[in-house]
Amino acid sequence: MELAKLIGILIVIIGFALKLDSILIILVAAVVTAITGGLGVEGLLTTLGTSFVSNRSMAIFILIMLVTGTLERNGLKESAAKLIGKIKNASAGAVIGAYGVMRSIFAAFNISFGGVAGFVRPIIMPMVIGSIEAKGKEPEEEYVEELKGMSSGMENIAWFFFQVLFVGGPGALLVQATLKDLGYETSLLELSKVEIPVALFAVIVAIVYYFLKDRKLYKKYYGNNK
Repeated sequence: MELAKLIGILIVIIGFALKLDSILIILVAAVVTAITGGLGVEGLLTTLGTSFVSNRSMAIFILIMLVTGTLERNGLKESAAKLIGKIKNASAGAVIGAYGVMRSIFAAFNISFGGVAGFVRPIIMPMVIGSIEAKGKEPEEEYVEELKGMSSGMENIAWFFFQVLFVGGPGALLVQATLKDLGYETSLLELSKVEIPVALFAVIVAIVYYFLKDRKLYKKYYGNNK
C-alpha cells in the first residue's frame, strides 16, 4: 500500500513522456496522490488552500506565468511587435527606456509582472525586435542578444531600486533591520524619502546609458543610413 502513494509520480512521468497537457497531468497526479495517501478530497483542498496562503507570492508568480504563456500562445508576441511597429522612429533603446519608466512606477507600489521570464521575454523583447523590423532591417543575432541583456538589466535596476520605496515591503524592511543592527533607528517613511533621489538617479542613468548604447550598436550593425 505504501507504493500506491507513488502512483502520482508515475502519472507525471508518463504524462510528460506522452506530451499531454501539463496542468491536467499535475492536477490528476495531485488528486490520485491525495486519494491513495488517505488525504481525501477535503484534506486535499485544505492543503492547497493553506499552501496558497502561506506561499501566495510564489502562487501569484505561477499564475502570472500561466496567463502569460496562454497569451503568448495566442499571439501576444505578434501583437506587441505590431503595436511598436505603428510608432514612428521608435528605437530599441527608446522602448527599453520607456519600459524602465513604467517598471519603476509599478515597482514603487511593489507590483511585479513576472520579471524577465514573465514580462520582458514575451512582451518587451518582441516590441524591441519590432522596432528594428519597422525600419526595414533584419534583426542581427548578436544585436538582439545585446538587447536582451539591456532589457533584463533595465528590469533588474528598476525593480531593485524602486521596490524599496514601498513602505512595508521586504526590501524596505531588510534595509531597516540592517540599519538597526548597526545602531541606526529609522522609520520606513524616512527610508523611503531618502531612497527616492537614489532610485530616480539610478533609473535615469540606466535609461540614458542604454539609449546611447543602442545607438552605438545600431550604427555598428546597420551603419549610419536611416
